[in-house]
Amino acid sequence: MRPKRPARQRPIAGLAGGPAGLLSALWLLGWLLPALAAADATPSRPNIIVLLADDLGYADLGCYGARDIRTPHLDRLARDGVRFTQFYANGPECSPTRTAFLTGRYQQRVGGLECAIGIGGVGRYDDAIRLAAQGQLGLPAAEITIARLLRDGGYATALSGKWHLGYEEAFSPQRHGFDHALYALGGGMDYFHHVEDPPAYNPVLRRDGAPVRLPGYATNVFADDAEKWLRAHATRNPHQPFFLYVPFTAPHSPFQAPDEDSPDPLPADSPRWKQGNAPAHVYAAMIERMDLVTGRLLAALDELRLTDRTIVVFTSDNGGTRSARPTGLRDIKGTTFEGGIRVPCLVRWPRVVPAGQVVTAPFATFDLTASFARVAGVSAPAGRAFDGLDVLDALAHRGDPPGRDLFWRQRRGDLTWRAIREGPLKLVVRADGPDRTEFLFDLTRDEAEKNDLLATRPADAARLREKLSAWEIRVKPGR
Repeated sequence: MRPKRPARQRPIAGLAGGPAGLLSALWLLGWLLPALAAADATPSRPNIIVLLADDLGYADLGCYGARDIRTPHLDRLARDGVRFTQFYANGPECSPTRTAFLTGRYQQRVGGLECAIGIGGVGRYDDAIRLAAQGQLGLPAAEITIARLLRDGGYATALSGKWHLGYEEAFSPQRHGFDHALYALGGGMDYFHHVEDPPAYNPVLRRDGAPVRLPGYATNVFADDAEKWLRAHATRNPHQPFFLYVPFTAPHSPFQAPDEDSPDPLPADSPRWKQGNAPAHVYAAMIERMDLVTGRLLAALDELRLTDRTIVVFTSDNGGTRSARPTGLRDIKGTTFEGGIRVPCLVRWPRVVPAGQVVTAPFATFDLTASFARVAGVSAPAGRAFDGLDVLDALAHRGDPPGRDLFWRQRRGDLTWRAIREGPLKLVVRADGPDRTEFLFDLTRDEAEKNDLLATRPADAARLREKLSAWEIRVKPGR
């Protein structure tokens, strides 16, 4: 954003010439210098808070059209900031998108993380199975995350929420630049008892790498921890910028409302463990609680007078399940159709990003990473350039991103989903073993992906197919 030219100011009375004026000027200068030094100590680099929902559907917020889910705090964030209508998760499942966000690069470059890690660290496709057998299924410490870059650049860093990037200690948040971390190891857990799916019911809540048992509803537990850390940091180090990452487990299964506490975890035969079977009112209550605690965090920023110095982002790790509200988009989580990868995204940065914008240009999760690095004054390490673009710069200048293609690939068992978006054109490829099906869409005219253009535009399909193949070679992992 181009700074405004300062208004022409009148001279201060009593400083216009003569010995008395000189003495007054020297007195004023002596008073101003300490104040200017103190002001200069205040960081110009913004604080950063990222709120990440889990399996949130594109239309699950009021500002995205939900009529039976009340989200006043997130709707306010949309009014005070920017709402994206074509924002994409880097993957159609949990672990892939989280990898892309933290590294700022396509998750395919890491290896083994193109599918959500299974309960207890299980690999779900050949590459992941191989790495799991070697105890290497997770985000290696050799990968340089945005948290590590920010910490090394002088930021305080904290995580409160879902990790899902490796069960072994070698993959823990502490190895990736987080000074403080309260987190769930895997994909989903009982919201009250903090154990994974039956039959094992393994406790998966950790604090700084050690098992911990805490009472309360998971969404509250993570928000309470984030707010406590935020307030303590603002008291201890008011001039140190911070990065606070709050990846909620909501509204991922098991589906439990905040008022459904019970003495024991959900029974093994409960349909609430299944991702597509949420009672509508329970699903709504889970999202509404996430909205409520988001409001508390925003209120804490106001109280601490940090709002104007803090970037706040809210988005989701992938598209919704069949429990999500109807979106008009095709299909759900786990696919590379729009319903599996298009997600809500809200960004607020007061006085830098103009409020009330609705952005229709396509962006993706790893664009946030590149943006945070730039505004914090840190750079990607040599040989590991970010794949994302600086979305904040585009927002501040009300510009569209430079032309680029976006790619997806997701694997589970013998099933592989691929996609490429080039401008309005999108090629989707579904390969189940030897069976391969392709689709070509023009998203400008057909956002719901109902009109397959493959037969009528073979040249476009061939070009996109070639680009997709070339991208797969470029992002081939090294392990």
